[in-house]
Amino acid sequence: MDLLNIGKKRAFKEAIYGEFSRVATALSNGHRLELLDLLTQCDERSVEDLAVEAGLSIANASQHLKILRAARLVEVRREGTFAYYRVNDPAVIGVWHSLRNLATARSPDVKAILESHVGARHDTLRTVSGLLERLERGNIILLDARPRAEFRAGHLPGAQSLPPGEIEPTFLASLDAQRDIVVYCRGPFCTFADEAVATLRERGFHAQRFELGVAEWRQLGFAVAVGEGS
Repeated sequence: MDLLNIGKKRAFKEAIYGEFSRVATALSNGHRLELLDLLTQCDERSVEDLAVEAGLSIANASQHLKILRAARLVEVRREGTFAYYRVNDPAVIGVWHSLRNLATARSPDVKAILESHVGARHDTLRTVSGLLERLERGNIILLDARPRAEFRAGHLPGAQSLPPGEIEPTFLASLDAQRDIVVYCRGPFCTFADEAVATLRERGFHAQRFELGVAEWRQLGFAVAVGEGS
């Protein structure tokens, strides 16, 4: 038995799987996954912005982001005293989506937690083909229920911005009551769209949620629009 060769192989295995483990460890925290999810909505975000969105202190958010950066999952740009983080590799977003989808498929608690918060989503548009077909027919109004900065950074073509908590009477009056409304937000586990749909239905509109968000749309190879939109 070549003990030297066996030792080299074992050292290789421990080194390579150790690196895999380092990346997995960076993803093994709920706050870091939420920060990563938020980063998929914009080209880059400041630590301060991410901290507010994730309900963290700036110091805590910064520490989590440094761990993601050490694992090469995010990059940082510094401007004076401010730090702006971004995801620059679609593969990172793909890993996050795969992890999320695996947990949804294998853990019944995921669906239970979601339903306890928003209830059962019976009237949800779930496929891109279904949305595209209705957009081509021109018989729907498409609304983006994310914060305005995320809308400007990238939104589904033809969408209008409807930021959280900003459903104003003047905006409602501008909508064609004869057309159905489809609302999307940050993806399957974001509730901005659920809240908007509930409000629109209370005002007499026929509204439904689109399950996917901009990050999923991009991952499927579709282009997004940027700027203020319509």
